[in-house]
This record gives sequence, structure tokens and C-alpha cells, in this order.
Amino acid sequence: MALPPFHLAFPVHDLAAARHFYGTLLGCPEGRSCDQWIDFDFFGHQIVAHLQPGRAAPDHHNPVDGHDVPVPHFGAVLDMAEWEALAARLEAAGTAFVIAPTVRFRGQPGEQATMFFLDPSGNALEFKAMRDPANLFAA
Repeated sequence: MALPPFHLAFPVHDLAAARHFYGTLLGCPEGRSCDQWIDFDFFGHQIVAHLQPGRAAPDHHNPVDGHDVPVPHFGAVLDMAEWEALAARLEAAGTAFVIAPTVRFRGQPGEQATMFFLDPSGNALEFKAMRDPANLFAA
């Protein structure tokens, strides 16, 4: 069953920085844009960076498997090869990780590779890959 794409609109303080981060670093093709927002194809989903100068990013964390996970956050579940390639590209670019690429929930149905980092506006992103993709929603 094909999943419908989701849509997420989020604030950024600098569209040029967002264009570089999402378009160049993450490799998300750009769609429509104007001087107030930019659409990106985020791994088959539509995200829209909306200009909101001066907005501070939230700074809240919840403990998950020994790490402080930033809340809110968004991201994508990739296959393992895509996740590894993205992690290598981010590391080569000198990305400051909130949670460096790691494996959590080892030996459990939800075992996953994960990493967290911030965009230039402080929005938190998580990218993960499941050891067994069928276990994405396993309890």
C-alpha cells in the first residue's frame, strides 16, 4: 500500500540558509517558492519553510533510550543504505549533531539507526532506519 505524502509547514529565520540546508545538504529538490516560503520534496513528502524572522526555536527534550530527544522534531524513515549515506554526508559537512548517528533499542523489535540535528533556524530533525522495516510500529 502506498502511503500518501504528508505536508508540514515550519518556521525559518533565513530562507537562503533553509534553501542551502534542505536543498543542498539534505538533497531535497525545491518546488514552488516566493520571498516568504519555499516548498521542498522531502523524501516524497511536501515540507514548506516559511519565513518567520526573530522566532526562537523551542528547546525541550525528552529522555529516550539514554538520550535527550529534542521536541518537537520531524524527519524521515529511510532504508539503511540511504541513512548511512546521509549520515556520512552530514558528518563530512561538519554537522553538529544533537544525537550523533547511533543505534538504539538494540535487540528489541524497534531497533533502529537514528540521528538528530538542527537546521539553521534551530528546527530539530530526526532521520532513522529500521533494522527490520516491518517493525516501524512494533510495540
